[in-house]
Amino acid sequence: MPPTAAGPQDGAWAPLRHPTFRALWLAILAGNIGTWVHDVAAAWLMAETTGSPLMVAAVQSATTLPVVLLALMAGALADIVDRRRYLIFAQLWMLFVASALALLAQLDLLGPWALLALTFALGIGAAMAMPAQAAITPELVPRTQLAPAVALNSISMNIARSIGPALGGLIVAQWGVSWAFAINALSFFGVVVVLWRWRREAVVSPLPPEGFGSALQAGLRYAARAGVFQSVLLKSASFFVFASALPALMPVVVRQELRAGPGTYGLLLGCIGIGAIGGALLLPRLRAQMDRDRMMLAATLVCAATLLGLAFLRSLPALAVVMLVNGFAWISMLSSLQIAAQTSVPAWVRARALSLYIVIFSLGMATGSLLWGAVAQNASVAIALSCAAAGGALAGVFALRFKLGAAEALDLAPSGHWPQPLVQQEPEHDSGPVLITIEYHIAADRRARFVELMRVLGRSRRRDGATQWGVMEDVAQAGVHLEYFLLPSWLEHLRQHARVTGEEQKLQAQLRDLHQGNQPPLVRHFAGGASRPQNDGHRHFHGAKP
Repeated sequence: MPPTAAGPQDGAWAPLRHPTFRALWLAILAGNIGTWVHDVAAAWLMAETTGSPLMVAAVQSATTLPVVLLALMAGALADIVDRRRYLIFAQLWMLFVASALALLAQLDLLGPWALLALTFALGIGAAMAMPAQAAITPELVPRTQLAPAVALNSISMNIARSIGPALGGLIVAQWGVSWAFAINALSFFGVVVVLWRWRREAVVSPLPPEGFGSALQAGLRYAARAGVFQSVLLKSASFFVFASALPALMPVVVRQELRAGPGTYGLLLGCIGIGAIGGALLLPRLRAQMDRDRMMLAATLVCAATLLGLAFLRSLPALAVVMLVNGFAWISMLSSLQIAAQTSVPAWVRARALSLYIVIFSLGMATGSLLWGAVAQNASVAIALSCAAAGGALAGVFALRFKLGAAEALDLAPSGHWPQPLVQQEPEHDSGPVLITIEYHIAADRRARFVELMRVLGRSRRRDGATQWGVMEDVAQAGVHLEYFLLPSWLEHLRQHARVTGEEQKLQAQLRDLHQGNQPPLVRHFAGGASRPQNDGHRHFHGAKP
């Protein structure tokens, strides 16, 4: 469970007071620096050996494509297995692959296709680790510090962005790519040590763990009906496809347009990181003064402008300023999206939901890199960057319709307000299907409000496991409404009890206030294979479309 100490001292740096979070944050920072060192070395080696913009862009795609293919599975695994052991295994895999890259480069056996293959293998490890790594943050800090903890993780990425590329350029220029790959391999070892020392408190549940297939299905089902989280995904998709043009084509601009070396490439990437760190420090003030969705639109337009700067400016000082501005805009988007992704889903499905966000991020970066690389190869770098800038600006305006403002205000902690079902004999877990009915008595003047609230409740029931849901009205007795929902088994209904959140508790309290009578709405449970209760009256219900 996460630490509980929280209070008025919560602020941008408060999560670092928790020892485990601090140690893991520092270890991941070192790992991120190693990753940037690898990225600079890999991109530069490909540019040097092939000179092809498409092959250079393929290096970034080889890193991100495994995330697209595997992150959903990784998210499901991270929600049903011990995340600590799982992360240790993923880090050891990446250590092994990075060591193989270093060895082959040292022996001068690392050709373009071997580089792509091993970069892809490194991406597999990153894909398997990302959802679990993101999902453990709420276990390390109190909920009141979750937003600053997510922001600190973004700062870590961008500190690495400011240090790693410059360090990578220096290492490649002075000692060669094999040393860059070796340093990346070493960076994974620190994360392994911290995870090994972390004594994660086991989460004890009276229910058996979900199977992989059902866990994956439950995650997709939840995301399909989670409005705020869907806005996160749509905004992400509309941004990253176009923003990917800058990292994909910058090596080509530096080498072919500026006629410069890896040191200059690392310097410009470092400027992006410095701009991002400055942006992260100013973001709390910006969020206090600006609507989040409009702030994200402004950041998108600024990113588009920096793409035009990279397309046409050939002065190194001017490009350095452009990259500083790009870093500021980039962190504004990335941090806002990550915080919204974390806070818009409950804990039971967090890793699976975050894996979907990671897939959208990676798919946007991978496909965008290949797209703009192909345009640059067949037309020109300037045309590719200009098209990406125009498309990004238009997509940002379009994405304004998807709102994120309510994400952090959602109460998604387990409410525990559902009482356990009253049964004569506990059904077997695999008994099913299970039908739950709830009878409401609603006055005519309250019917419209009832129907409005039931629409929202229906999405909630389906998110939490219901395969069917509906409301019917008694044709013989005015004002009597029967809500019903169906689940595949008794075990799935017990899981549904554990998934009910504070938001649903508020919603159901409003429905209870609309209900007439001193007794609460009547709830019945029917399990497949069980004897059916006798009913004294004869009531006929017809379907209503709430």
